[in-house]
Amino acid sequence: MAFTFKQLKIFSTVAELQSYTLAAKALFLTQPAISMQIKQLEDYIGLPLFERVGKSIGLTEAGRELLHYASSIAHQIDEATLMLRELKGVERGKLHLTMASTANYFAPQLIAAFRHEFPRAEIRLDVTNRSGLVDAVENNQTDMAIMGKPPSGHHLVGIPFMDNPLVVIASPNHPMVSKQPLLLSTLANEPFIVRESESGTRMATERFFNRHNLELIAGMEMNRSEAIKQAVMAELGLGIVSLHTIEMELALKRLVVLEVEDFPIKRKWYIVHREGKRFAAIPEAFKNFVLERAPEILRGAAI
Repeated sequence: MAFTFKQLKIFSTVAELQSYTLAAKALFLTQPAISMQIKQLEDYIGLPLFERVGKSIGLTEAGRELLHYASSIAHQIDEATLMLRELKGVERGKLHLTMASTANYFAPQLIAAFRHEFPRAEIRLDVTNRSGLVDAVENNQTDMAIMGKPPSGHHLVGIPFMDNPLVVIASPNHPMVSKQPLLLSTLANEPFIVRESESGTRMATERFFNRHNLELIAGMEMNRSEAIKQAVMAELGLGIVSLHTIEMELALKRLVVLEVEDFPIKRKWYIVHREGKRFAAIPEAFKNFVLERAPEILRGAAI
């Protein structure tokens, strides 16, 4: 099996930065993914491409020869890509993206990766609640939205692109932390800090509890995930939030995810647009980019 353009790009980036770790960050990949691609390239060639030089890495003779050709190939591909984008109108263009506030925890990484490939794209980003998202898409006030599953009956198309697990969070000092794993029924009398009634997270949580013949006790209502996290850390109750919103708090040990029967609640993130929507080149490119690349990029960003 011949090596690929992707492997050459990874090889060239490692050679330029002299670091697997820095190359992984630059390419929005994980370090093991970088190492695996380089290993496959070396296996195909039959020669090592890098050697350890002190605390850094350097090119072998085979690596220096390959880099010469890889640079030439990359230049020709860039020229061809630029020409084709200009023909399609992708090199310049505007994207109006609207998203749920919860998506704000990972969407910047997607936008940054997209801008890396389309640096001259003009992007406008709005953040709003679920009802605002539905109105914006339905009334053609935005190109597309990133949100949970759209409601039926609104002439909207929703395409899933990534898992969005909902988990139970608690303060590290909460009594239930020491009682794990927990039966779902043990949460029946616990007050929860919840999102507003129209929130997708709130509705999904209430449906989940109803399916298990339990009632969700709303101790306090907040309109932002950030506010829920702060309230839970202040030991005002438990919370149910997207796992994507608590990476920093888990790392700092300010919150814990409780191990509860039948959790996490399995949801998806969706690209949502109006039914029959005809996209210009840049919005179409962003939609395809997210559907094809989002899981890979966000794994690389530790989401």
